[in-house]
Amino acid sequence: MTIDREDVKHALSAIRIPDGRDLIGADMVRALVIDGGDVRFVIEAPSVEIARVMEPMRAAAEAAVAALPGVARVQAVLTAEQAPPALKIGGHPKPQAGPTAVPGVRRVLAIASGKGGVGKSTVSSNLAVALARQGRRVGLLDADIHGPSQPRMMGLSKRPASPDGKTIHPLQAHGVTVMSIGLMLAEDKAVIWRGPMLMGALQQMLGQVVWTHHTGGQDLDVLIVDLPPGTGDVQLTLCSKTHVDGAIVVSTPQDVALLDARKALDMFTTLKTPVLGLIENMSTFHCPNCGFEAHIFGHGGVRAEAGKLGLPFLGALPIDLDTRLGGDAGTPVAAGEGRMADAYARIARDLVAAGRA
Repeated sequence: MTIDREDVKHALSAIRIPDGRDLIGADMVRALVIDGGDVRFVIEAPSVEIARVMEPMRAAAEAAVAALPGVARVQAVLTAEQAPPALKIGGHPKPQAGPTAVPGVRRVLAIASGKGGVGKSTVSSNLAVALARQGRRVGLLDADIHGPSQPRMMGLSKRPASPDGKTIHPLQAHGVTVMSIGLMLAEDKAVIWRGPMLMGALQQMLGQVVWTHHTGGQDLDVLIVDLPPGTGDVQLTLCSKTHVDGAIVVSTPQDVALLDARKALDMFTTLKTPVLGLIENMSTFHCPNCGFEAHIFGHGGVRAEAGKLGLPFLGALPIDLDTRLGGDAGTPVAAGEGRMADAYARIARDLVAAGRA
């Protein structure tokens, strides 16, 4: 009698682990092999400590499979993940002949601003989530190494794995594959590095991260790179060492912000990186009590600048309490419903329709 793999998995799904999940639901069964009447599999515990208390579950799993029709012998091996080798982030970059593609990524899209405080990281995280909700395979690289905020905004705190001490396995949140230097350090730990260390870290996070999609190992459609503010080492390294398909510049509407946004635009022109468009953030404020609309930072300045330069204007995003609350809580507003989710969805749809993401 032929033993069906699904029957084996169904039997194993009846075995509960201490946190209430089952062996299959917790993705702890590995290397399931059916050879005639013999069934062999591995139960991989998340740590050595947990493995020490799982022997009764291993025995129960063997017994559950042994009770299936046609099974003559069962062997279940209990193992545990080992602590990954230490992986050092930073250091001088390795020599590189010229711009290279990011392995596992089809397009690289940089999100930039001329100055800090304009909401560039908020736009990056929400745009990544909005693109994922459009069915795209999306990665998000937090390249703001001195001020990484994506771990908090995406609700991540676990350290990425490095099984071999060379490659880095990024984390996933809200359908997006995420990597940030902030995931490798304590949240309140300052990164006090000069330019070469920054460039080395960026090179590692681009080239040593396994960016392929977490559900099937397919290439990502787009990698969103959240750049630091300004026109410094990280921007220069990214655009000169990596094939960047385009950049989006985020600015608030007032003249002071636009002065710096123009510098960012000039930088991309100098580095021969196409600018795909501009986004006006904090464009207006709608009072939730009376409905009054206030233009705290002015209004329409970014749209006018895009028109003057002949660049696409991708959208105007208001000041919004839910956006701030979502970012602080680790659930970007684009992951939910409402006017802000719709606004990011429109930008994402336009980028997909234009073949940019």
